[in-house]
Amino acid sequence: MTHSQQEMAPNPLFAAAYPTPLVARLAIAFAVLVIKWDMNRRTRRQLARLDAHLLRDIGVDRHAAHAEAARLFWR
Repeated sequence: MTHSQQEMAPNPLFAAAYPTPLVARLAIAFAVLVIKWDMNRRTRRQLARLDAHLLRDIGVDRHAAHAEAARLFWR
């Protein structure tokens, strides 16, 4: 490791001395949740748009695809 890489490496002692504040942890958890919800919404919308031959390619029938696409984004 070069001298410049050593300067940029995270210091575990620093992290232990200054834990992440509660508000920051809550904000990160909320951001992760919103990203998951958005991914659910987008992938379900894309699943609903697939035609029959593409659904066969992924091993999903039309009924199962429709049921999954109809689920609420937070589930």
